Amino acid sequence: MSHPSDGVFWKNFALLVGALGALTFVLYVVAQIMAAKIPQEGLAQLKDQAAQEQTMASRIRPAGQLKLASGASGNVMNALIPAANAAAAGEATYKTTCQVCHLAGVAGAPKYGDKAAWKDRIAQGKPTLYEHAIKGFQGKVGFMPAKGGNASVPDADVKAAVDFMVEGSQ
Repeated sequence: MSHPSDGVFWKNFALLVGALGALTFVLYVVAQIMAAKIPQEGLAQLKDQAAQEQTMASRIRPAGQLKLASGASGNVMNALIPAANAAAAGEATYKTTCQVCHLAGVAGAPKYGDKAAWKDRIAQGKPTLYEHAIKGFQGKVGFMPAKGGNASVPDADVKAAVDFMVEGSQ
């Protein structure tokens, strides 16, 4: 025999199940709408990332190329890079790698053009400056990471960048 309160229970239970079903349906529809927007937003982010990577690649591309010439005997020998190209390579390397620290004096780096900060360093001679720039150096006032933290920079470009900074800071 059923009790009158059983009917009330089943009525409330049915309302609760119906409400939960309706809530589930609403959440499902909202999730589908949001999921449809994500790929478009993600595609925009990928395009932005691709543009940033292309910009970065243009900043760090080599400033020049070494040309090879064939000698009379058929042996391949390195052609000399004119001094103007070396200076351009030095400035380009400075702008793409070195200026990150040397423009603002990050980690104790002597600022480009600061004659007082460069005086004692220049007095050590270029071979020492080249070695510190290529291999890295921990000094009293700062830290120089090897090749400015960019291991892909050729030694010749690092030397050209040192020459560029020294010339601009004498």
